[in-house]
This record gives sequence, structure tokens and C-alpha cells, in this order.
Amino acid sequence: MAGEDTFDVAVVGGGGAGLAAAVSAAQAGANVVLVEKDHALGGSTAWSVGSVSVNRSPHQRQAGVNDSSQAHFEDMEQFAGPLANRDNRVLRTLLVENISETFDWLLSMGLVFVGPNLEPPHRVPRMHNILPSSRAFTQQLSVQAKKLGVTIRLDVEVSELIQDQGRVVGIKTVSALDGSNREVHARATILAGGDYSAGRALLTEFAGPEAAKMVPVNRGATGAGIQLGRSVGGTVINGDLVRGPVLRFVPPPSTQWWHRLPTHPWVGHGLKAAFDYLPHVLTRPFLMRFLTTALGLSSNVLAHGAVLVNRESERYCDEQAGAAMETVRQTGGEGFVLFDHDIAEKLNAWPNFISTAPGVAYAYLDDYQRARRDIFFKADSVEMVAQLAGLPSELHRTIQDYNTEQSNNGRPTLTRPPFYLLGPIKAYL
Repeated sequence: MAGEDTFDVAVVGGGGAGLAAAVSAAQAGANVVLVEKDHALGGSTAWSVGSVSVNRSPHQRQAGVNDSSQAHFEDMEQFAGPLANRDNRVLRTLLVENISETFDWLLSMGLVFVGPNLEPPHRVPRMHNILPSSRAFTQQLSVQAKKLGVTIRLDVEVSELIQDQGRVVGIKTVSALDGSNREVHARATILAGGDYSAGRALLTEFAGPEAAKMVPVNRGATGAGIQLGRSVGGTVINGDLVRGPVLRFVPPPSTQWWHRLPTHPWVGHGLKAAFDYLPHVLTRPFLMRFLTTALGLSSNVLAHGAVLVNRESERYCDEQAGAAMETVRQTGGEGFVLFDHDIAEKLNAWPNFISTAPGVAYAYLDDYQRARRDIFFKADSVEMVAQLAGLPSELHRTIQDYNTEQSNNGRPTLTRPPFYLLGPIKAYL
């Protein structure tokens, strides 16, 4: 027989949104349970670079930045571009008018941010980055949740929403550890289950079968929370709008020491002091070690003449037309970026960056050489750089053929050593 218990609020999902909801409800005096299907809290928040766009923040005031919620609202329209007519302006208003108070709420729990940094097309610096990493969000929120008496159940999936006369009155759960079932009755149920970038059926339905072939950033984001909402009559709005395919470098094969730093506030305050008072030339390499684990490939690199090759050392697409989707179709869904000295010389100064890096503006070739040696290969010949990256020696013939072809159509030839190979890259959602 299934176990039963009763709470004021049941929260489904243990990422940043779910934890924030649980803490806020508990602070208001509610008895709260939070269930998370994974074995740890974090969700997609733990995969992020940890930036928050804030107007009227104490960091802005200290920096002498004059800002307003209305200006913030207007600038966000530019991010939407031609899709602005599909944006929810009521929710956007809710965001920009409350983000300052929410940011102060995060600071009150010991979270530490650096900034503000400029993030075009924002007209003033609004980007604030958490220290030491995005894991601090969920770590500190979970600490607060436990202090407030929130019941947290991990490895527990919600199988069904309980209804009574058309109203949701709780959740049915099943344990991934022993298969036991439990009914949780609640006055309010909050679905904070994330997106569906790893939900193949939902991707196929809304974004098409090609999107379903791409790699999700968070493999746990299966859209289970969305499916629960649909099961009681909810409607998915803008389901066809997915961010991707985006070419991103694969994550490091193992956790490095800088990712094992504790997320305690004293670590954040120490790092903030370093960023505030030490020369930028000293702090930048350290911060880049975090950011280059999660960054994408800028179109700058391909526009300058870099070539995309696959595991078979074949050039597989026109680099400036549908490269991400073509990468999905390659062996392992992987590609590699090849260029020579002439192109490399351009990739160490603005505006010729390899990636945009929140908090430090841009990531260049030298940043990747320092922080991502697992995907950075350099040699005096194409044959040698292929060998370093574990690619077939036929890469030399591929580039010879490419150079002959380019002599007739205007793209630069790749002839001047040393040669560089970055990758693997994959097309992510």
C-alpha cells in the first residue's frame, strides 16, 4: 500500500527554480516538500555559467550605473529580435520589476556576485556572475531550504498529479531506489521540472525529428514536468522555439581542481576581493578555467576561414551554412575546427573571439590553450596535428584539396604553420 503524507506546498524539481520556490514558500511559513528525480540537486542551473541580468542592483549603484526596470524591459526586446511578437510581455514585466528585490534576496543568503558587466544589446552593464561557480546557487539555496525545514526527497519521480474535482491537490511519486509509491497531498503544487531538451518525443512533436537527434546540455531535462502539466490540461506555448543547434565544445573528460572548489560564501568573497583589487591580467586566466568548459564556437572563427572536419578527416559542410545541423549527422555527432597560423593570429583580440564568455566578455585562442588542453592541438604540419587529435592522416589530403578549391572562390587557403585543431565540438540544445 502506498504511503501518504500532507504538506502545504509540493515542489517538483530540484534545480534553481524549484529550490527558490521551496525556500520562498518556507520563508512564508509553509510546510514544504521538494522532490527531485536525480540523485542530487542542481538541474540545468548547475550547468549554467551562473549569470543574472539585474537592474538597480547594489553592484550597479557602486559602479555608478544608472538603470531602470523600463530600460531593462526595452532592451530585452532586442534579444527576441524577429520573435518579439511571441514573447510574453506580462511575464517580462514581472521579471524586470522584481529582479532587483530577488537579487537582494539571493545576496541575503550568502551568494556572492561580481559585476555588473556589459552584455550587448543591454545599454548598460547588467550582467552579474556568481562566484565561485553556478553550483553555488543550488548549494546555498539547499542549505537555506534545510534550515527552514523543507523536506527534500531525491531519486523520487512524480508519476501523476492527484486531482479532486478538477483541481490539483498533490502528487503521486515513485522511488528510483526501491520502487516504493507514495501520495503527497498538498494545498499547492509547483512544477519546476525544467525544459525538454533531452525529451526526444517532445522535441520531435514540437521542434521536429532533426532537433531530437541533438545532444542536450542537461541529459536529465526530459520534460517530465511539462508532461505532468499537459496531463491536467496544460498547454505548451512556443514549444517549437529551441535554442540550437549551437556548436559547443565537449566538456572536459574529468573534473579539474577548480571545479572542486567549495561553494561556501567565504570562497566567493575571497574570489570577489581578488577580482575587485587584483590586476585583470591575473584574475582572467582563473575565471576562464570555469567558463571555457561551457562555451560555444563563435561564427567569427568559421567566417575567417577555419574548416570543419569529422572523425574521418573529411570536410563535411559549408562552414557558414547550416554547420551545426550537418555536425549532428557526422560520426558521433562530432566535428573538429582546423585553421592555420594566419587565422590564429586574428583570434586573440576583439572582435575576433572564439567564444563569448560572461563576466570577462570574450574567450580567445590563448584562453583555450591555457584552460582546455584536452581539446587544443597544435603542430607544425597537418599530419602531425591530426595525429595529436587522433584523426586519420588523410586530413592532409583533405586540406590539400580544400586549398586547391579555395584558390578559385575567395576563401583563404590553410598553408602557413603551425596548424591548430580544436575539438570535438557537438551541436547542443
